[in-house]
Amino acid sequence: MTYTSTLIGYPYIGEDREWKKALEAFWRNELSEEDFEERLKKIRLSRIDKQLQLDIDMVTIGDFTYYDRMLDTALMFGLIPKRFNWQGGKVDLPTYYSVARGNKTAVASEMTKWFNTNYHYIVPEYEGQALQLTENKVLADFLEAKEAYGIIAKPTLIGPYTFCKLTKGYSKFTQVEYLLALLPLYTQVLKELVEAGANWIQLEEPSLVTTLDAAEIKLVQEIYDQLAVAVPEAKIMLQTYFEALCAYETLISLPVQGFGLDFVHGYKGNMASLRQYGFPQDKVLAIGVVNGRDIWRSNLAEVNATIQAIEHLSNAAELWIQPSSNLQHVPITTALENEIDPVLKHALAFADEKIVEIIELTTCRRDKEGTLQHNFSESMKAIEALKNHPIRQNKMVHQTVQTVTTQDFERHSEFTQRQKLQQQALALPLFPTTTIGSFPQSDEVKRNRNAWRKKQLSNEAYEAFIEQETKRWITIQEELDIDVLVHGEFERTDMVEYFGEKLTGFAFTEKAWVVSYGSRCVKPPIIYGDVAWASPITVIESAYAQSLTMRFVKGMLTGPVTILNWSFVRDDLSRKDVAYQIALALRKEVEALEKAGISIIQVDEPALREGLPLRKEEWGAYLDWAVNSFKLATSSVKDETQIHTHMCYCEFNDFIEPISALDADVISIETSRSHGELISSLQVNPYTKGIGLGVYDIHSPRVPSDEEMLTIMRDSLQVLDRHQFWVNPDCGLKTRKETETVAALANMVAATKTLRQEVQQSISR
Repeated sequence: MTYTSTLIGYPYIGEDREWKKALEAFWRNELSEEDFEERLKKIRLSRIDKQLQLDIDMVTIGDFTYYDRMLDTALMFGLIPKRFNWQGGKVDLPTYYSVARGNKTAVASEMTKWFNTNYHYIVPEYEGQALQLTENKVLADFLEAKEAYGIIAKPTLIGPYTFCKLTKGYSKFTQVEYLLALLPLYTQVLKELVEAGANWIQLEEPSLVTTLDAAEIKLVQEIYDQLAVAVPEAKIMLQTYFEALCAYETLISLPVQGFGLDFVHGYKGNMASLRQYGFPQDKVLAIGVVNGRDIWRSNLAEVNATIQAIEHLSNAAELWIQPSSNLQHVPITTALENEIDPVLKHALAFADEKIVEIIELTTCRRDKEGTLQHNFSESMKAIEALKNHPIRQNKMVHQTVQTVTTQDFERHSEFTQRQKLQQQALALPLFPTTTIGSFPQSDEVKRNRNAWRKKQLSNEAYEAFIEQETKRWITIQEELDIDVLVHGEFERTDMVEYFGEKLTGFAFTEKAWVVSYGSRCVKPPIIYGDVAWASPITVIESAYAQSLTMRFVKGMLTGPVTILNWSFVRDDLSRKDVAYQIALALRKEVEALEKAGISIIQVDEPALREGLPLRKEEWGAYLDWAVNSFKLATSSVKDETQIHTHMCYCEFNDFIEPISALDADVISIETSRSHGELISSLQVNPYTKGIGLGVYDIHSPRVPSDEEMLTIMRDSLQVLDRHQFWVNPDCGLKTRKETETVAALANMVAATKTLRQEVQQSISR
């Protein structure tokens, strides 16, 4: 048997976020286009150099991006919405970034989650436009690697079925038309890669692990039958990840030369399929055996045993040994982490360390005579040391989780009763205005926080600065005439990290960055121990802000499921148990806020949906404990205390029921880029509690007019009772500039006042 080490993809961010810094400097006009291109080329080549240094057999290219790979694919095929006035030809950078971020005259394309990860992609839009190959970007990357290093790399691109499936704008009647336009372009890309010398071409098809019906399976077969006829000389590795391949017995016979299967997240299903159906002897099997989505060291002895089992069941002639997914979901290297617990560090494996594991496993499988030393025991010792760490031995936390009952998930009264009491207690106007929580974090805010963290600024001086900034923004909100205020969150870096720093069981890194969307990077906390509440987290700041105004100020917390889903989570407990630990800790914080006189408390769950299993038939078990985690954190308050929550971009058509099950009094939803779709959904699936449909997109620097927002509000009233409807931006404002924030909020309030007048006039008639 032949063994080859390879990757599905490698992080493009750079060890010190060089990629992010280059993008943002270019957007600020601090870099010329020529200098920008040169910087990105340097980063792109450094990734190839890293793979070669670590001794990967088959280097992967085409996984680099200027913003997002789905966007790259769309623009490569001329799939550019008409509102951007593109005239054809190669897509220039202003057009590229306008589609991603919007411009003064056109809103950005929609953004949503990449399957069940915390990465967001730009949704391609099909408007019936004539498609064309504007530039074969994958070919350019292939030739660049060939010229720079003399290698024949493996090009990768999003596969045609997944790309089609994730495109919006076509109907079941126009899907065939869309595919007929798309497939010749894929054919051209493949032909040009083959002519340039590509031995293998990886087509990523994660949509094939979702639940597929008979028509969808037939469509996949037709797509790959056509590609096989059009480019018979192309050797295609059809790569899946995040779950087991759906309809294995049928799809495994597709006319491709290799299949990539996930034996981490899809272990159970893929092993069962191998056991029942075997594997085609004329195909190469690429096995994802090292977890590409977590940061824990592999037990190499166990993984080696898994590979042996796969060999036995598949009887494949050639195996590619690789991570379970693109490594963009993990940080780059543990080598830069010098401050964390040594026991924890020894048990970690980021992208580079995972590559080392892949190399070690590949070497082991080649060593049939056992002549080499394989250091499997070291990984076992590291895992065992962490298992016995005192931070995982909090008996009180474990006992409390085990004694949770159904009563702990329920508010005292039903929503209709709470609503009446809250209307009396809060006396808010029709269409209350508010924001999601955070305000712009200026350079001054960042400088002061950095100085404080480096102990260059005293606690007293830093706290005084935070109070000053909070007071300034309370005044700004009052002058804007916003109804429900927030303190601005100037003391917080990241909405998960901030809470993790105050709870037990968390660890934090120095350079462990991953991309969330665009150039937005986060450092997910590491939950490696038992989680418990130690002391009030947000009470001082919230109570101070409330003391400055007669208007209500919301308390602002991050919910338990979002903290879970936006962290790297210990793998020795179930995710449900960890979520309940976090929820019980936050429950104490909610109670502390209420005791301090905070009448409106927002517990954000923007990541609730992304934890969903990819198979719908498995949603129920996850939603049961995820919804209960939110309720466990929020249910102990009195009826008059109003609980809010917030959610980010996602498809809500099939998610209204779980949202309602949260039993939050008010939910704000990030939908400005897909507002019409949510309106249609609410017509079919009415929502009865308070809801704020984000009236403008905060991810774009453009300032929408009051008339633009008013149109969204009027549309919303077609499906919402006026007493339900809150008005707010669609997400937090931390990343925006102050001038654009104030201007946009002024327009939002003006639009709300116009709507109130219209409704009052309508009532009086």
